[in-house]
Amino acid sequence: MTSKVLVTGGGGFVGRHLLSAIAEGRFGRLRDAVVLPSGLDVRDEEALSDFVAEQRPDAVIHLAAQSFVPRAIENPRETYDINVIGTLNLIQALDAAGFNGRFLFVSSGDVYGRVDESSLPVDASTWPRPGNPYASSKLAAEEFCLQWSRRTGAQVLVARPFNHIGPGQSDRFVVSSLAHQVVAIKEGRQPAIIEVGDIDATRDFSDVRDVVSAYAAILEQGNNQARYIVASGVERSVATILRRMLELAGVSADIRVDPSRLRASEQRRMVADPSATTQETGWRPLIELDQTLTDILQSVRSQ
Repeated sequence: MTSKVLVTGGGGFVGRHLLSAIAEGRFGRLRDAVVLPSGLDVRDEEALSDFVAEQRPDAVIHLAAQSFVPRAIENPRETYDINVIGTLNLIQALDAAGFNGRFLFVSSGDVYGRVDESSLPVDASTWPRPGNPYASSKLAAEEFCLQWSRRTGAQVLVARPFNHIGPGQSDRFVVSSLAHQVVAIKEGRQPAIIEVGDIDATRDFSDVRDVVSAYAAILEQGNNQARYIVASGVERSVATILRRMLELAGVSADIRVDPSRLRASEQRRMVADPSATTQETGWRPLIELDQTLTDILQSVRSQ
């Protein structure tokens, strides 16, 4: 028998890939996905409660969030209202509806904040030190979800994904922004100049489709009240990503630093260790970087 899963944030970058995976049967018995109706905001407590009571889902994947860090810095109150109060509204609505399924809260690897290079890679023993309003809001929401679990017995799992990329991502994010510039040069719509921020900084990039597979594994196999790192375990510089994207597209370009793209508080290096997640759930990343970048470039060309 198939079961119903409520997906918040289903219209976002990750949400669209996740809904496709559910439709393809990659979430086990969870095949009947419902999303919040257009216009229903998680900050609307009454409307959210009515919708949850009507739908009565068997499982929940809570993606909905304000996740753009510069916007969080500019408007921390909005970020708090969406990411914390919105999450509280959701778990209270589920509580009122008698929810007894599994709830996956999608947090962020950003909760770890600035990590000393000697302490890399980030793993299950790394203590969170959020360094911006977005990260703080995610950590606070995690705690509310886990407190709800301890109080009511609800099955709550927390995913902490690091940077994820793939087709369909907004060009506000670095790899997608670079891909748009590469394609524009290839098509003659832009001079052969690419404007960048700090491309020597390293990150742990995963394909969004691997991330979605991790969510499926965590929801199915994860332990109640556990937090799971979702990452590739590979440290790559943005410069490496850009050079490979240029090679795949057959483009040569002059790379110039744009001061407006630099962030003063940026961590120079980041990589995480997902081995505990693999051990507990069986998940591991499978998609090679070249495939990810090829698919991103193709997605940009088709827009």
